[in-house]
Amino acid sequence: MSREDDVPSAMSSPHVRTSGEAPSAVTASATPMMPMIEGGRRMSELSIEADDGHGRRRRSVRGHWHDRLRIGIMGGTFDPIHNGHLVAASEVAWVYDLDEVIFVPTGRPVFKLDKKVTNAEDRYLMTVIATASNPKFTVSRVDIDRPGVTYTIDTLRDIHAQYPDADLFFITGADAVAEIARWKDAASMWELAHFVAVTRPGYSSPEGSVLPAGRVDVLEIPALAISSTDVRRRAEHDEPVWYLVPDGVVQYIAKHGLYR
Repeated sequence: MSREDDVPSAMSSPHVRTSGEAPSAVTASATPMMPMIEGGRRMSELSIEADDGHGRRRRSVRGHWHDRLRIGIMGGTFDPIHNGHLVAASEVAWVYDLDEVIFVPTGRPVFKLDKKVTNAEDRYLMTVIATASNPKFTVSRVDIDRPGVTYTIDTLRDIHAQYPDADLFFITGADAVAEIARWKDAASMWELAHFVAVTRPGYSSPEGSVLPAGRVDVLEIPALAISSTDVRRRAEHDEPVWYLVPDGVVQYIAKHGLYR
């Protein structure tokens, strides 16, 4: 399973283009105010089902009507999770009016079998810490609890089984999507989720890469690029990682001596 570590963060309005289409601007120029949440409830629990005059539909926290629950899935090694992951997930949630974004740390990433990867439990706990303050974010153990190598198709099938009546949006890096033909059961994935490839402005798909029309959006997020690889290198050399990763993750890395 290809999981993109170098996901960009964002500070201004994103632009979306669908595979096979020219880029078009998305009007999301301001970061929305998050409503107050009582009792630690999920954002998806705050969307309500009601009659909009055309039958029973779901109204999101932003007041938009949808036929089904809308859930984002952000898979990644998260070694460690960093602020770029969080901002990218937040921007996708805003653009697509998602009710919830589920972060899914990989178990044994197929494209990193020959590389050293931090213990899955540490990566899971760092992801929980990093996402705890956002009521729209949750973390799933489906990949780390599943035996064997992690493949995207298995992640999608497991989440789909948990939310059979939801529209799923799989969030990944544009570089990873360009290699999607190598993924296990790639043709089956399009029936389970819509793909959102997050990238920096000006990114061009590698020559020869072909994506199914209407199945993949490329979301350009202007901003600072943060890399898990760079965070690990900085931690190894005792360089500061403050503001690259959430404060709680900085403390977790130091407490457990990760990347030394």
